Amino acid sequence: MIHRTILALACVLSIASAPAIPADDGTKNVVVAKQANAAETVPKFDKAFLTNPKNIAAGQAVWEGQCRHCHGSKAYPGKAPKLNPGQLEPEFIFDRVTNGFGKMPSWKAVFSLAQRRSVVAYIKSDDFWP
Repeated sequence: MIHRTILALACVLSIASAPAIPADDGTKNVVVAKQANAAETVPKFDKAFLTNPKNIAAGQAVWEGQCRHCHGSKAYPGKAPKLNPGQLEPEFIFDRVTNGFGKMPSWKAVFSLAQRRSVVAYIKSDDFWP
């Protein structure tokens, strides 16, 4: 129980101290004033979006600023499971980033839609391979 409390506190502190990461529109909004419970349609991920260097770079910034704390610098070794992006559909990755799963928290209220989409582009890119 103490281990979970310490882990939860570490996650909260890492979020609070995470640097502001620009969204696709150029604004800085790590903490987005969104309704976390509002229904959100999973966006479509086409090849043009997933291979756009701007989207990949924005996703890498989010990954390095937050995700690698648990998943490791290239998804392994980390506190969270190793990612195998070749076997994961972009919509599945987006859903997990947005809504969380298991011990992974939801990032919907922390990162903008553009930032969460960009993380998917980075994870699915050739630049990201564990």
